Amino acid sequence: MTILETLKSDMATSMKAGDAPRTGVIRLLRASMQNEKIKQNRELSDDEALKVLQREAKQRRDSIEQYGVAGRQDLIDIEAAELEIIQAYLPQALSQGELETIVDGVIARLGATDMKQMGAVIGMAMKEVGARAEGGAVSAVVKAKLGNS
Repeated sequence: MTILETLKSDMATSMKAGDAPRTGVIRLLRASMQNEKIKQNRELSDDEALKVLQREAKQRRDSIEQYGVAGRQDLIDIEAAELEIIQAYLPQALSQGELETIVDGVIARLGATDMKQMGAVIGMAMKEVGARAEGGAVSAVVKAKLGNS
């Protein structure tokens, strides 16, 4: 079952159960995917749908951070609940150790030795990790590895 099909099925289930918050988040996700479909002018692949989910999750994390600075716990709670629902549709995230192992492998394959090659390392690592890690996390590991070289 594709991500889009799963969202459609889960939306029907949450509507029948009367779970308004979950239904609202799923509606928002489906709308974001529809917008991306219109932008791409074709049906979305599962990888593209995962990127939409990642973008929505990142927006929630950024909002949580901003609301924390503003001291708005009520809004943090709402965003955190939405993030939890979105994360249920994302693949299991890589652990820090797994991410470091992948980055080490990419650095070895490319023969990267300094920060000048950071972009190439991040690009190849992102292709390998896909939706299982955020770009910021990959970037941080690459900086740490190449900065120590």
